[in-house]
Amino acid sequence: MTSGNPVALSEDERRLVLALREIPESPLRDLYTQLVSELTDFVSSPSCAEMQGDGAPCTTATASCDQCQKLETLLEGLRTRLHQG
Repeated sequence: MTSGNPVALSEDERRLVLALREIPESPLRDLYTQLVSELTDFVSSPSCAEMQGDGAPCTTATASCDQCQKLETLLEGLRTRLHQG
C-alpha cells in the first residue's frame, strides 16, 4: 500500500472495508480478518503445489485444478450455509 496516496476503491471494495470497520473487536473478528487476508493472498497468487502437465507448479486461479475447484466448492458451501441462516 502506498503511503499518503489515496487508493480508488470499487463499490464492492468500499463496502467490504466499511463492513469490516463496523465489526466490534473480538476473537471472532480477529479470526475473520486473518481468514480474509490469507484467502486474498492465496487467490491473488495461488502457487498451488499441484503440478501442471509440463511439471511446473500452477500459478493462476483461473486454472481448473483440483485445489482451486476444492476452494471454490468450499466457498460456495459456506455462502449457501450463510444464506440459509
